[in-house]
Amino acid sequence: MRRTKTDLLVAALLCGGLTQGPMQAQAQAKPASTLKIQLRADIRSINPGVNRDANTDGVVIQMVEGLVAYGEDALPKPLLAEKIDVSPDGRSYSFALRPGVKFHNGAPLTSADVLWSWRRYMDPRTDWRCLSEFDGRGQVKVEDVSAPDDRTVVFRLDKPSALFLSSLARTDCGMTAILHRDSLKPDGSFDKPIGTGPFKFAEWRRGEYIRLERFADYAARPGKTDGLTGAKTPLVDEVRFLVIPDNATAKAALLSGEVDVVPDIANTDIAEMKSNRAVQTSVVSSMGLVGLIIQTRDPLLGKVELRQAIAAAIDGKELVAATTDGLGTLNNSIVPMQSAYYGPVQKQGWSFDPAAARKLSAEAGYKGETITMLANKRYPESFDAAVVAQQMLQAVGLKVEIEVLEWATQLDRYTKGNYQIQAFPYSGRMDPALSYDSMTGPKDKQPRKLWDDPQVQALLDKSMIVNDKAERQAIFDELHRRFLADVPMVMLYNGIVGGAMGARVKGYVSTMSGLPRAWEVTAEP
Repeated sequence: MRRTKTDLLVAALLCGGLTQGPMQAQAQAKPASTLKIQLRADIRSINPGVNRDANTDGVVIQMVEGLVAYGEDALPKPLLAEKIDVSPDGRSYSFALRPGVKFHNGAPLTSADVLWSWRRYMDPRTDWRCLSEFDGRGQVKVEDVSAPDDRTVVFRLDKPSALFLSSLARTDCGMTAILHRDSLKPDGSFDKPIGTGPFKFAEWRRGEYIRLERFADYAARPGKTDGLTGAKTPLVDEVRFLVIPDNATAKAALLSGEVDVVPDIANTDIAEMKSNRAVQTSVVSSMGLVGLIIQTRDPLLGKVELRQAIAAAIDGKELVAATTDGLGTLNNSIVPMQSAYYGPVQKQGWSFDPAAARKLSAEAGYKGETITMLANKRYPESFDAAVVAQQMLQAVGLKVEIEVLEWATQLDRYTKGNYQIQAFPYSGRMDPALSYDSMTGPKDKQPRKLWDDPQVQALLDKSMIVNDKAERQAIFDELHRRFLADVPMVMLYNGIVGGAMGARVKGYVSTMSGLPRAWEVTAEP
């Protein structure tokens, strides 16, 4: 069979840099193990939290670590920190560093490295994505950082914040990675990340691949892997991220064994992959939200009875099964199912009740007016949700028409609040307060907001201050009850992350962030 140009390029990427001479091959008792992971596009940089995108984050997190990281339940947990003490007033956070941690250059981790890294991030010249999250423009302002001794770092905030640790852990912030100062060139510009992660930077051939090497002196935390923290032992000698933009080419490379992991495959491909013995799959829910957002200031939809009628008219389980190829799970809560705050109250949702939907629409004075639902085809599952929802709403007498727009146009209409209903996906937020914040607020100042209720805003503001988990849970429970009653959105399900691996791969699982995790993974010869 004749190989295409793309096939030859993939083969060249896989072989590049691995050629050995006869003497070298004889001297090596055991061949190096390599884990090959697909990237949809080249990374933008190797500078944590600077000039980045999600693709970049997936590579960077293999090399660097911060004081804290997200666990499987989306809670921030210690990583480079051994323990964290919070003062009674909620303004001081004392981090005790883990002993025995080394940077990739062999230098030991000390509190001086934390101070140096923090000051670099807070320097506007660094252009750190998350500067505004900590300088007072966002939810948190760090007033002072000190190091009482080599193993202790203390952060002092201007006010209590429930989001401080969560903000530190954000992957788009580069996990607020602690770097060695040798990461910079003599002129102060960034060179490469000398971090503490399980893999260290080796090579970046732009447009082709990024190669990382196992960090032999990595100090793993005890216990099991827990999200981006816990056990993170590097079990392969090399990780090679291959830039393969075309999904069909990546799929073919996986099936042929030329690629080991495709981190994100289409829902429609998962069933096919599951039936192939040469391939394994791993599917998890993400923190993203997919649902129907409703303009509560619309003359028709401003009536809560009509919004409640819409919620009652939708058979959520059937809709989610149909639009996710059976992979999704109905969730009517803004709190994602993976969250530690997803409890018994969040499991409560709207009941599918066509008779109640007809009664509520009549009470709202609905007389057959056309309701327009916006959708786009960039996100297939969201578009399919609009089509299925339209059928269900029409079945109870609601005249719903779908207007298909380009994604940029739909996003502009969302930002301006210019719509009646939209089938709309929200990107994931790790803390429920941030999920609620993405849609809650005054419409006069921020037209994109869905839920404009002063009492709801007061509850949300409180959830961003209190640190006690039980108290926060009570707030999120109350917010959910109000959400079900007010229906500013018909929340349907959380996003889906489906990864596929070759048969020789052991230990790889998809993550709720959608980012690949190369540690604790083996690739058999």
